[in-house]
Amino acid sequence: MSLAPSSTDRPWPATEPRDVEVAAGPARLAVDLRGGALRELVVGDWHVLDGYASGTVPAGRRGGVLLPWPNRLRGGRWSWRGRELQLDVVSGSTPNAVHGLVTAQPWQVLAQRADAVTVGTTIEPRTGYPFRLAVAVDHTLTADRLTVTVRVRNAGDEDAPFGAGMHPYFSVGAPAPGDVAAAELTVPARTALVLEGGLPTGERRPYDGAVGRVGDQAIDTAVTDLVRDDDGWARTRLSGPAGALEVAVDPAWTWLQVYTGDTLPPDQRRRSVAVEPMTCPANALADGVDVLVLAPGEAWSGTWTVGWTPA
Repeated sequence: MSLAPSSTDRPWPATEPRDVEVAAGPARLAVDLRGGALRELVVGDWHVLDGYASGTVPAGRRGGVLLPWPNRLRGGRWSWRGRELQLDVVSGSTPNAVHGLVTAQPWQVLAQRADAVTVGTTIEPRTGYPFRLAVAVDHTLTADRLTVTVRVRNAGDEDAPFGAGMHPYFSVGAPAPGDVAAAELTVPARTALVLEGGLPTGERRPYDGAVGRVGDQAIDTAVTDLVRDDDGWARTRLSGPAGALEVAVDPAWTWLQVYTGDTLPPDQRRRSVAVEPMTCPANALADGVDVLVLAPGEAWSGTWTVGWTPA
């Protein structure tokens, strides 16, 4: 069978652009229009985000937007007001629904200027999540800070439960696998969720956020009871040879997941630290822990920032 050449007089879906870029002073940000992820953040020659190449599928949900739930949902099963729901799972060997529904779907540019961009998408109802959400993410860049605001609106005709998160990996000068051992970390939290296989056991324990030097610690911890400054923001601090970072979350984000990348592919392992703002922990839709509910037409927003001081 022969294949006909592409016709020039019949339409095809757009395949470009793949991402959108903004800049401010020495800082440059790229947002992936496949999934809305933070693909790259470079300040001078410092890759603040441990990102990925344009057009590739990143490991570990690098920079991803996690909606309508962050982290894992055991077996993809949950219930809502008497309805038993089943989401698609990763595989038979990993029978969990992971990090929401928007990672692979197209996003569009809603507004843009030289130093700021808003991208958005719509979560359509489907088996396992029969709700409709409009999603927008605002990015504003300055020479020393990135501000990200996630906005969610119920575009359906019934109450919609959801959780939100983002999955940025931060580098402080550890480009080779294992180099994150030299980083210094402070996490503003007092309570950790006990996890087994990335899913909650139902227990919580006190947490000391003064981690200090990462060393050989394997960190994959969900924390809450965040310690907030007088302005209501909680600030995680990470430093290393390249400089110091401050990741701050406003009161809309009540959880953080901190991860040193120990289960990533070997060539990407332990070279950065994921600091993930979340509104709820793993398995929240099933457990009912800190799930947000929007009435039709109602909206929610949460803002987080990362600021940098080069060494």
